[in-house]
Amino acid sequence: IVGALLFLLTLAFVFRTACMDPGIVPRASVYEKEHNENYRTDQPSGSSTFVPPARIKDVVVNGVAVKLKFCFTCKMFRPPRTSHCSVCDNCVENFDHHCPWVGNCVGKRNYRYFYLFLVTLSIFCIYMFGAVVTHLVLKSKENGGTFVKAIQSTPASILEGIVCFFSLWSVVGLACYHTKLIAFSVTTNEDIKGSWSKRDGTETYNPFEQGKIGRAVQQ
Repeated sequence: IVGALLFLLTLAFVFRTACMDPGIVPRASVYEKEHNENYRTDQPSGSSTFVPPARIKDVVVNGVAVKLKFCFTCKMFRPPRTSHCSVCDNCVENFDHHCPWVGNCVGKRNYRYFYLFLVTLSIFCIYMFGAVVTHLVLKSKENGGTFVKAIQSTPASILEGIVCFFSLWSVVGLACYHTKLIAFSVTTNEDIKGSWSKRDGTETYNPFEQGKIGRAVQQ
């Protein structure tokens, strides 16, 4: 029953992550495109010329200056922590990464379900590995047999145990990594780029820091 429940929860969270809007930011309208693409200036001679506006804007978030970059595909300035996914071809708010295993971006709206998917999958792998080991130990004690004979009598169990064992390292490791990211309120994209790491020996303050609660409880 426990294994079946964990399996169903894992499926539910992975489908929720894959099918949910990760936080796609709507592209600029026709009027917004024209406004962002050209900016008219009046010359002393009385004529007007169109010059491209700046492609970077500075906004202040919790006392820290954050740069907003212009997206040439969506024709707009990306909100803070937003990045354009080359696979989905959309700007995603609080972009974490594009996950090929779920076939969707992981962002503001579906990150919590992605994290719950990792947690339930980790628990499921540990549970299955423990169940396989217990089964083989009990099998080896039947009729005074040995562990080798137990493996020979149930080769599928040892195969399942090997798969679970090697899956544990990647799945549990990934769950621990995202737990660390949540604790420091950092996305995978920011962590890889080192957005809030030390630069020139000085610590860069993360304006999106939410303590130990992190992004998992973000509304």
